[in-house]
Amino acid sequence: MDEKTIPQRRKLKLTRIALDKLEMGQPDAEGDDLRKKISLPEGVTSQELYRDIVTIAWPSLVELLLTQLTSMVDLMMVGQLGAWAITSVGLTTQPKFLLSTMFNALNVGCMTMVARHRGAGRQDQAQLILRQSLALNLVLSLVFAVLGFVFARPLVLFMGAQDEQTLVGGAQYLQVQMLGLTFLALTTTITNALRGAGDSKTAMVYNTLANVVNVGLNYVFIYGRLGMPRLEVVGASLATSLSQGVAFVIALLAVMDRRQYVHLDFRMGFKPDRQAIGDIVRIGFPSMVEQLCMRAGMIVYAKTVASLGTLMLACHQVCMNILSLTFMTGQAFAVSATSLVGQSLGKIRSDMAVLYSHRTQALGAVVSVLLGAVLFFFGKQIVMLYSDDPIIIEKGAFLLKMVALIQPLQSSQFILAGALRGAGDTKYTAKVIFITVMIVRPGIALIAVYLLKWGLTGAWVALVADQCMRTLLITLRYNSGKWKTVMSAKAAA
Repeated sequence: MDEKTIPQRRKLKLTRIALDKLEMGQPDAEGDDLRKKISLPEGVTSQELYRDIVTIAWPSLVELLLTQLTSMVDLMMVGQLGAWAITSVGLTTQPKFLLSTMFNALNVGCMTMVARHRGAGRQDQAQLILRQSLALNLVLSLVFAVLGFVFARPLVLFMGAQDEQTLVGGAQYLQVQMLGLTFLALTTTITNALRGAGDSKTAMVYNTLANVVNVGLNYVFIYGRLGMPRLEVVGASLATSLSQGVAFVIALLAVMDRRQYVHLDFRMGFKPDRQAIGDIVRIGFPSMVEQLCMRAGMIVYAKTVASLGTLMLACHQVCMNILSLTFMTGQAFAVSATSLVGQSLGKIRSDMAVLYSHRTQALGAVVSVLLGAVLFFFGKQIVMLYSDDPIIIEKGAFLLKMVALIQPLQSSQFILAGALRGAGDTKYTAKVIFITVMIVRPGIALIAVYLLKWGLTGAWVALVADQCMRTLLITLRYNSGKWKTVMSAKAAA
């Protein structure tokens, strides 16, 4: 049994006393009511639980924030070219996410299974999951990169490009993005494997370096500095693709270090393993359905907004870019929830999974309230970083007040969904996404925009309704406690 526990290379009283007790066969009762207070095991303190959560969350938060800030800087730099450039880039967002759906879904399976094997002390199986995930995503990403490159123009046209300049800019931006898709796929596979093992610092390092490269290349390629030609939106896309290549090289070198709990040994080969692939797909397939539903709903939603014209679409894109920044805190704590819940259940310790998830929620709530206050009172100043158009500034500041009010709900939703994924309960989250993003958001948006004539405000009312409904459904599932036995039920089947 590997004595290294949560997180990697750090032995706490928690892991010596609490989690290891599970190997002696002391599992929870399956029907625990999560509304009842679960007491701490003997010798375990809340401080130790919070320390485990923060140790995993803070590098993820730094990494995600820097990545999103880089995206924001991209859009700010592109925004200096005019509203058409912001719109061109914005129209590629959903097609790019759609083409990434398959490997992103498999990476959910990768992270969950690595966490489960880490908790159970099966290091060789965790490494097998990494190799199988890399092989699968290499093939898939190459296929989708070719499709995205060939059909870039029809995809951008379908998303609602209303003039030739926007259409050409968007198509060229998407084509260059496809050149880095495989690098992105393989890097995120490595990142998810490391996070599943409790190591989020390594990914923070290589993604931070890549973001620095991205911003520097933006300056060179967009505006034509240091003797380079002025490439405008194509330059922004090229900078992103090259930085993704840099991230992949560093990530590959990092995961080849044998000191990593999950390390890549090419001598072990990449021969398909039916059991490993089955585990990855079993968890990843519902996540793929979830992502496909989300993308389909988001495309309908985006096309509805696009019908409002280039200026409103530019404003929407700016606010969505800022909204994505607010996702980062919830997603960072969700990484902790997925990793720690998965490892706890790997040790058959569902009570520890509950304790971790409750405390992760508490931390996320504090951060979300602070973030909401910033958006509510300083939204106008933030939007002004993107554009000097008075219409975009005023409308954007109003929309950010709506975003501010839903921050606590949004954070709770991300964290609890992360806990469900750590337990392998991905089918339920897929159903929730189908209901909220496929039905609630586009349905309300269509009514609010076309029937009630509320314009862009109506589209964002739909977004808020989606977030509220999603939070409710995820919370109900978590409180039911059914997620604690999902993986054991699958194994029995």
